[in-house]
Amino acid sequence: MADKLRAQQQLEQLQTRYVGVGHADTTKHEWVSNVHRDSLASYIGHPAMLEHFAVALNEPRERVRLQFVDKMIQPCGPPKEKEDI
Repeated sequence: MADKLRAQQQLEQLQTRYVGVGHADTTKHEWVSNVHRDSLASYIGHPAMLEHFAVALNEPRERVRLQFVDKMIQPCGPPKEKEDI
């Protein structure tokens, strides 16, 4: 019983420390948005990766960086509204 409690406490600590991990009430849209934001932030933070995207898109590196920053606002579009059944 103590192991279950300890595991639950460790999970809660991770969830408060790392927002992208999610929690029980995280929707699919929130989770996917977090994954996309993390990926875009990683691309922006690694200059070689950003240069790779710039060459592939045939755009200047700074323009690609700005496009990625803009995508971070709503990476997956607005959330879908729930339909009442």
